Amino acid sequence: MKYYLIAGEASGDLHGSNLMKSLKEIDQEAEFRFWGGDLMSVYGGEPVKHIKELAFMGFVKVVLNIRAIAKNLILCKNDILKFNPDVVILIDYAGFNLQIAAFAKSKGIRVHYYISPKIWAWKTNRVKKIKKYVDKMFTILPFETEFYKKYQFNVQYVGNPVNDAIDAHRDYFQPFDDFTKQHQLNSKPLIALLPGSRKQEIKLMLPVMIEVSHFFPNYQFVIAGAPAIDLELYRKIIGPHEIPILFDQTYELLKHSNAALVTSGTATLETALLNVPQIVCYTTNIGTLLYKIGRKLIKVKWISLVNLILNYEAVKELTQNTFKKEFLVKELDLILHNQAYRNSMLSHYQRLRKQMGEPGASQKAAALMYHDLKSIRVS
Repeated sequence: MKYYLIAGEASGDLHGSNLMKSLKEIDQEAEFRFWGGDLMSVYGGEPVKHIKELAFMGFVKVVLNIRAIAKNLILCKNDILKFNPDVVILIDYAGFNLQIAAFAKSKGIRVHYYISPKIWAWKTNRVKKIKKYVDKMFTILPFETEFYKKYQFNVQYVGNPVNDAIDAHRDYFQPFDDFTKQHQLNSKPLIALLPGSRKQEIKLMLPVMIEVSHFFPNYQFVIAGAPAIDLELYRKIIGPHEIPILFDQTYELLKHSNAALVTSGTATLETALLNVPQIVCYTTNIGTLLYKIGRKLIKVKWISLVNLILNYEAVKELTQNTFKKEFLVKELDLILHNQAYRNSMLSHYQRLRKQMGEPGASQKAAALMYHDLKSIRVS
């Protein structure tokens, strides 16, 4: 079979790579063409476009890059026709991918969507496009099945690929002393900083996170570098502060950390599944009034996947007006020095893991996709 995959962000690259690996196991003649990053390149070679060129965050950035986005859409459509795949597999990245879904459907190409856009939180009207253009939707969050059922659209919950990614790392975790020695860290307990995977996020989040480090001299703060971001950006933000940056070591860093400051996104779930107490962080540069208006339009109570899945506040979310040094310091002090508070969060994580189920999402999704395509060929 010929598979055309599109991922536009770091998390999509991770889950896309695991899906490609599983597809290759079940379909030894699989041919891939894709938009993604370094992880997907392991199984598919050179991407048509790298995620470094694709991650535009926020209304202003989208408007400023509207011509680039339009060119990418034209390139993608022409490339799909040239490759002539059996299926187009879309991985999150809704703004771009839903337009490609409509195009592929109009050309009679099967459309699979792996990892649903977060339309349950924002732009619910997109469900109409999904019903019209997507042949099969494979979801990764337990509550998404019920959401889509309200709109008479059957989806297939396959489990969460974050479980797969973490499970694949378990045999490679080093002892703390070996890890710190390898990366030239000191022997102080670690605090992980995960400021996001896009430039705009990092520029907003990281300076405030760095301010917090001054209040905890007995801990070593370490930044988890995003794969699509150049080292120079981090260095400019860090300035004279001595805070190490580690690339391609996020899970290992979290595994050895006593706590983490995490920008809202997939990383909050990864942090929880690795059993690291965390503060969920998020802010924008749109101003307080516009943020309040936008927050009213969002249809969920929480922004972190941990709280959304559990349907209550298991981890503290500091957003916009509360994403400030003094609030972060207070919350981090609780996590590090109040054992009852810390244990309570860890017990919530235990409940989360039970709800998430066992690893195997990538294999299950690959099997369902392959069998769907086989059944179409037979019919």
